[in-house]
Amino acid sequence: MTRRLTVAVERFPIAGAFTISRGSRTEAAVVVARVVDETLHAAGQGECVPYARYGESVESVAALIEAQGEAVAAGLTRTELIARLPAGAARNALDCALLDLEAKTIGRPAWEILGLSPPQAAITAYTLSLGTPESMEAAARAASARPLLKVKLGGAGDPERIAAVRRGAPESRLIVDANEAWSPETLAANLAACAAAGVGLIEQPLRAGEDALLAEIERSIPICADESLHDRAGLDALSGRYDAINIKLDKTGGLTEAVMLAHEARARGLSLMIGCMVGTSLAMAPAMLLAHHADYIDLDGPLLLARDREPALHFEGSTIHPPEPALWG
Repeated sequence: MTRRLTVAVERFPIAGAFTISRGSRTEAAVVVARVVDETLHAAGQGECVPYARYGESVESVAALIEAQGEAVAAGLTRTELIARLPAGAARNALDCALLDLEAKTIGRPAWEILGLSPPQAAITAYTLSLGTPESMEAAARAASARPLLKVKLGGAGDPERIAAVRRGAPESRLIVDANEAWSPETLAANLAACAAAGVGLIEQPLRAGEDALLAEIERSIPICADESLHDRAGLDALSGRYDAINIKLDKTGGLTEAVMLAHEARARGLSLMIGCMVGTSLAMAPAMLLAHHADYIDLDGPLLLARDREPALHFEGSTIHPPEPALWG
């Protein structure tokens, strides 16, 4: 076995800007891990998106992946990787690269290796960035033909924002993502505004670690954990507070852990969303293996970019199709 690990930082422009409660950006900076088996003339790749909210930077994540070069050359397995690195973006890129290489080496698709059913085309949410009520209504109107919209909210003025989005897209199903921007004082008014707008799911209304109130309130809309959950170790803390979880590979530290998290969450009666950071088709492709096991899919990263990588996932409107082997898996 002769394996070699390479790491690259790549940047892709976002179409316009992507704005949430924590700030705005105009490009997606991603880190790509590539594992080459020189004996078998095969290569696997995986992409991650470092996230400052979790103490990650492009530089720190790239360095952490590069530090695994000797272990990769010695035959590091995905199981060993989970014990070696914490959940996060670096482990995700390397886990997906190792799984992609395994699929290409043995000639079996990744979904089969993981014991999953074949991936299928699915409807993804399309994200509307945080803005003024007027700009968000205009964005919703422009996207109103899409069946599922994910609405980024940000604190003060959110009731007006969600009402404006509903005016702009009267027929679309709506998911709201507050990205921890609500407070105990504003929670009731924001929940009422979401109910009035017919919102189907609310993501992470309160800050992670400060969300105990969610276990005490009555609500007509399911609440989904995002920042409050990374991997299986965090499931116990969600009891009574959340009805669903957002599984993102950059949080779980790869598809290997994500599959186990999905199984355990289902066993606990939690609904599933398969989500993403803003990345290219390479970041979305592994997550597509879980899409048809989820209640909500939010894998619209490539739709938010000014350009994607090639080869890319195939989108028909909001319908996302499983990856071809040339891309991943």
